[in-house]
Amino acid sequence: MKLLMEDEKMKIGEVINWNAVDFDLEAADKAEALEKVCEMLYRDGSITSAEEFIRDVYLRESEGHTGIGGGIAIPHGKSEVVARTCISIARLKKPIAWETVDGEPVRVIILFAVGVRDKNSYFVKLMSQVARMLARPGVCEQLTMCTSQQKLSEILGG
Repeated sequence: MKLLMEDEKMKIGEVINWNAVDFDLEAADKAEALEKVCEMLYRDGSITSAEEFIRDVYLRESEGHTGIGGGIAIPHGKSEVVARTCISIARLKKPIAWETVDGEPVRVIILFAVGVRDKNSYFVKLMSQVARMLARPGVCEQLTMCTSQQKLSEILGG
């Protein structure tokens, strides 16, 4: 993945790890969901330790809610075990309880795996772009119903 210059527009689709996308993830709760998503990243080689990365994700979770409402959670971890900064996306078979701003369960997890070298400007740009995308009318609802890579790519604009 090439590094982006400050004036280049980042495309979310370019940082999605398509090997770590699941449209039918079965998980009973938040812990199991995070374990399974991290395992996908580990198998792909994007992280070098699922256990250490999960610890870093939970460290961030302790700082505040990552359930942004509308059935979406955006957990993230900044970690030394991230070999490649990327996004993993999982649509759950059944909604699960999560600490959310609207008190509703989560159906889609958008997990940011961020390497320590990318934790400042690159990460901030990436998060703000995803936040803008999720704020567009209907996007969260479309994500909760998405069942294909092609549709996901269309929703995310790239």
